[in-house]
Amino acid sequence: QVQLGESGGGLVQTGGSLRLSCAASGRTFSGYYMGWFRQAPGKEREFVAVISPSGTNRIYADSVKGRFTISRDNAENTVFLQMNSLKPEDTAIYYCTAVVLRTTGWQNRDGYWGQGTQVTVSS
Repeated sequence: QVQLGESGGGLVQTGGSLRLSCAASGRTFSGYYMGWFRQAPGKEREFVAVISPSGTNRIYADSVKGRFTISRDNAENTVFLQMNSLKPEDTAIYYCTAVVLRTTGWQNRDGYWGQGTQVTVSS
């Protein structure tokens, strides 16, 4: 059974930093593109960042470009999201999953979601 466990969220002030982790189990994800998404209250889940299987290629949403960095440790089946210069509009539940590029953009590949981790940025 595939499980995705996000952690590292919390409450931080504007301008602060957090490092999110996503530990995957039940499958080796080293051969998959992995991505982070987020969902703010009352809004749809949105794409944040994606990383290629080797870690060489990374793509970011315009809203986080230059502030967030996605990385991965394939030996540990873990994906990370370093978030710097946080803003109140980054407040959301953050999720990671295996992704695929479709005509509508980067999407969840297999339908698996973890419980997410809450990030709250105070002004």
